[in-house]
This record gives sequence, C-alpha cells and structure tokens, in this order.
Amino acid sequence: MRLSEAEAANELMRLAKTIAKHNKLYHAEDTPEISDADYDALVRRNNELEEAFPHLVRDDSPNKLVGAAVAASPLSKVAHEQRMMSLDNGFSDEDIAEWLARVRRFLNLPEGEPVAVTAEDKIDGLSCSLRYEKGELVLAATRGDGQIGEDVTANVRMISDIPQTLSGNAPDVFEIRGEVYMAKADFDGLNTRLMDEGKADAATKNVAFDPEKIRQFANPRNAAAGSLRQKDANITAKRPLKFWAHGWGVASALPGETAFDVMTAIESWGLPLSPLVKRFETLGDMLTHYRHIEAERADLPYDIDGVVYKVDRLDWQQRLGFVAKAPRWALAHKFPAERAQTTLESIDIQVGRTGKLTPVGRLKPVTVGGVVVSNVTLHNRDEIERLGVRPGDRVVVQRAGDVIPQVVENLTRDEQREPYVFPDHCPECNSEAVAEEGEVDVRCTGGLICPAQRFQRLVHFVSRAALDIDGLGEKSIAEFIDAGFIESPADIFRLHQHRGAILARDGWQEKSVDNLLAAVEKKRSADAARLLFGLGIRHIGAVTARDLMKNFTTLPRLAEIGMAAREDEAVREEITAIDGVGPTVAQALADFFHEPHNRAVWEDLLGEVTPPDYIVETRDSAVAGKTVVFTGKLETMSRDEAKAQAEALGAKASGSVSAKTDLLVAGPGAGSKMKKAAELGIEVIDEAAWADIVKAAG
Repeated sequence: MRLSEAEAANELMRLAKTIAKHNKLYHAEDTPEISDADYDALVRRNNELEEAFPHLVRDDSPNKLVGAAVAASPLSKVAHEQRMMSLDNGFSDEDIAEWLARVRRFLNLPEGEPVAVTAEDKIDGLSCSLRYEKGELVLAATRGDGQIGEDVTANVRMISDIPQTLSGNAPDVFEIRGEVYMAKADFDGLNTRLMDEGKADAATKNVAFDPEKIRQFANPRNAAAGSLRQKDANITAKRPLKFWAHGWGVASALPGETAFDVMTAIESWGLPLSPLVKRFETLGDMLTHYRHIEAERADLPYDIDGVVYKVDRLDWQQRLGFVAKAPRWALAHKFPAERAQTTLESIDIQVGRTGKLTPVGRLKPVTVGGVVVSNVTLHNRDEIERLGVRPGDRVVVQRAGDVIPQVVENLTRDEQREPYVFPDHCPECNSEAVAEEGEVDVRCTGGLICPAQRFQRLVHFVSRAALDIDGLGEKSIAEFIDAGFIESPADIFRLHQHRGAILARDGWQEKSVDNLLAAVEKKRSADAARLLFGLGIRHIGAVTARDLMKNFTTLPRLAEIGMAAREDEAVREEITAIDGVGPTVAQALADFFHEPHNRAVWEDLLGEVTPPDYIVETRDSAVAGKTVVFTGKLETMSRDEAKAQAEALGAKASGSVSAKTDLLVAGPGAGSKMKKAAELGIEVIDEAAWADIVKAAG
C-alpha cells in the first residue's frame, strides 16, 4: 500500500527520533536495547521512505548523523579535525554487486577495467582515533557523533597494542583510526574476576553474597567501551583491551597511493591490523573471502559482525567522496545471525506479571557471536510443539540479530522419547492455566493470589480508574509487599493493623501514615463497579464492569452469576444478553469464579468493604436511550467522568463508532472516529455542546 505524503512525513519523523534514541544508547551509553538487525531494519525503512519521498528528507535524518553526541561524562570533549564517518551496510551478494556497479558508474570506468578492493573483517569494538605528531602519540579520542568525541588519551596509553612512539619514518602528523576491543577469552576472564572480587568483598564485610548485584558485562563490545571510558586510567590498565587499525584521518602526507599500501605502512609503524586484510579485483573473489571469514567467525578470538570493502585506489576514493555520513568508496557486508549447536537440558516455566506462562529453555552453555548463551526463550506452547523439543534434544541456537537467543532447529526430534507436556496449572500458585479460544498464550487464572502477578494487580487495584486511593502508589505497594503487610486487596483495608510498623520505616511520618490510612478507610464504601474493575478480571474493563453492575446491582449477586456461568447455559445467555457484553466476558467471569483461590480473595475483600447497591439514577435528557461516543482530548473533565455523565442521562457510553452510534462528542485531536462518524452521517458536537445537554437535564 502506497503511503500518502503526510503518512510518510509522520513515519520519517518517528524513525528519526527512534533511530537517534538507539544511536545514543549504543554509541554514547553502551547500553543497546535492540539488536543490530532490528536497528538495521529501522535504517533500511528510513532509507526506503527517503528514496520514495526525497523532498521530505529531514534535517535530523539518520543519514546525516554519525554515532551519537557525547553524553554526560567525566571525560573531556574533543573535536575531530577531520570527521569520523560511518559506513553504509549491505546484506546480500546482490547488495555488494550493486555497490560495485555504482562505483563503476560514478567513476565512468570503461567496461572490463578492474576495481581493486580491500576486504577485512569488521570487528565489533569502540571506534577510536589516535593522533601522532612527529611519531609521538599526543591525543586519543572516541568517535562520539563524528565531530565531537571524548578525550581518552590517558586510558589509551594503558593499552599495550598502541605504541607511544611510532617506528620508522611516519609523517609529521598522522591520525590512525581503528577499534578498541576485548578478545572473547579476556572478556570471559574479566567477568569471572568481577564475580570473584564481589565474593571476596562480601566475605570481608561478613555479608551474604548476592550475584545479582555484581555488574558483569553483557558482551565484549560493552566491556571494551566501559573499560576505555573510565575516569581513572588505572582501572583501564587492569582491563585486557586490544586495538587494531583499519584506516586513517588527518595526515600531513600519505605513505602510498592505495589503501592497502597505507595500511601496510601503518602496520610497519607498530600498529596491529586484522590478519584477514586482503586485496581483490573481482566480485567473486570478494564474496569468497566473505564466505571464508563467515565460516571462521565462531572460532575467531574476537567478535565480528561483517566484512568491510574499500576501493583501494586513493585517487578514486577522493573522486567518489561521501554521501551524508558515509563514504561512497566503502561498504560493510553484514553477517546473518550466527548459529551454534548445543543440548537443551531442561524447560522451565516463568510466569509474567500478566499471568502469561513463558517456557524458557536451559541450555548447555554455548558461545554464539561472542556471548555465552545458556538460556533461550521458547515463546509459548505452540512453539514447543512446532519444534518438538524435549529436554535432552540437540538443538541449533541463533542469536536473532545477534542479541536475542532462540532455537531454530531440533536436530534430534525423531528420537523416540515422550513429548514435553506443557503445564495446565501455574507453577507459582497452582491455579489453573488456560489458553483462551484463538490465543496461543497460556495464562495463570490465579490473578491476585499469584505471587508473580501480585504487584501489578495491586497497583491496578488502587489506580485512579479503580479505587483511586491517595498516597498508595507503586513505590508504597512494593514496599508493603516486601514487608509482608499486603498480599491481597483485602490486606489494604487491614493496613491500620501495621500503623506502628509503617511509622518505623524510613520515609514515613505520622501525618503521611494517618493520611494514607484515612484514604483507605474512605474506600470501604467504594463504588461496586470500581471494585469489580480493580480486581483485574481479564476482559472486564471499566465500562464492562459498569454494564455488569447495572444489571446485577450487587457484588454478591454478580458472584452467584459468575459461579453458575461455567455449567449453566441459561446464565451465560443472561450475561451475554447485556448490551456490550459478549461470550468472552461471560467465560472470563466463569473462569475467575471457578478458581477457589479467586473466590477466597473475593470473599475476603467483601468482608472488608461494603459497597452500596449499584443503582444508576438517570434523568430525562436529550440523549436518553442513545449511544454516545467520546473522542479527542476532553478539557473540562476526564473520559471516565464523561461516560458516567452519559449513563446518568440514560445514554450508553461506547468506545467505538458504529452504525449504532447516535452522537459523537469530539474534543481537540479527534481523528479516525470523527472521520468514521462523517462517513456514517452521525451527529458530532463539541464538549461545550455536551455540557449544555448535561445542564439542560438538570
């Protein structure tokens, strides 16, 4: 489907912001949140849109930016005399062939004239520029955003691969650019040492050792970046950092007419290069070298993520020049996700905060792309069946985008063993675990009694749309759970029993405790629909809770209906006959009250609260019996208040526009609902006109 110009502009804006965020996380903060493959996909989508809509290219386009601005840092900033550029990426043989063809077209080369290209493995490290003057190292800087980096001279002097003085006859000024990295074995050793030091420190202080508090590095690239960007160079000195050169910046003279010759000279001055740098004249030889490096990748002592090709002749490089942030004369040929074989030793079930049961495979540890992988997500019950995996199977593991481990193949699925049986009860609370019709996820029905779900469920229970208890937010809920004061909604109404213990805790004063307890007491007679919504029963939102309570009026009556709904078809029909309530809600009620743990929570709560019967008093109004939808930003009231007003006027408040809608109340920012209302010929009024309707009803 072709995008409109407005849609393309909006997507380009979102992509620019998203890519800038991930650039900052990766380059400036060394804490990436997405895989290289996911990042590359964002960039490719941005490039597609810019190519299709060249007049919409933004000033902050990712193609105009390199790296990320230097974040707040104890290291001083330094400007690069010559900008440090990035590289464009290719992902297929066809991409590389097209790049070579573009080079030939740009240079207007005659058919048959070879284009010599250097090819080397692309190491996954931290870019660094080394400035030598009269052979002496005078400055070292990280790339930063390509124009401003961090001064890491003192730290770089601690890296044995980097000479303080160049050997031979180097030019008066020469900037050598390359990557600071950490070898795989050194990375493993560093993480082991950090863990051992944590154990020793705990023993010295005579406290329990908590491995979760030890900050280990996730991968060699992060370890290298974190080690180089230390305020104290003595810490860097203790880290096993290495360096290799892959290019140059400012130079008062060049020791050759080709890139290969210059790199050979740099090596003669005492800087290490990749041992896999080669020069080729045909596409076939380039791709053969790429395949060779790809095959050797897992066994290399360092992490790489592709092969870099560069036009060898420097006069051609100068003619080709740059496009935005990258040279025309170079391209990175990225690798697909790396794979490895190992044994699936067990399958554990983790319960998420929404009750979802996620199977996690425990692997015999295996190194994939420089990271030791011992756990892998198996996603859900259907994925286990698709793969046919069982403990003991030999599996192929892939780091999707070189980040998220997943099983891509079961090598022993034909062996005769019992299949894995996915649990039908929650491993945390032993409640039933079920998958709703049409869903693949299996969920615990334990709700509030399930330890894995308790925190989020209780936060929801006291939220503004539910009980709205002042002073009881996420921080307090977490604190009271940890202290053993609350486990269920009813416990909130028993907090007064812990008044003294709360007062004794840090941050609590007599006034704040008494205010909290008073706010809790006010909610003992809370609205029944809010209590029902607050319990977080699946598929029962705020509107559905009101619809149910309008029909059944009391919570005890609703419980009777819920307990009977599982076996009694007539009761289910009574529920689904309610306007806006369907079979999904009826089933959710039946499932909730079928579980003994949930009934116990329900009865315990009703022992602490006394909500009045739910009777909606309606007034004669212009909208009585009509269906009203609210959209856009309401400026004088909340959406919940507006819906409550509609119900009080005898109208039904709906969340979507349909042929059954009688009136749309639109505030600023109204979008698709306004368009649909116009198509259906539905009356549309603004918030002021709605206020007049409410006022006229008395």
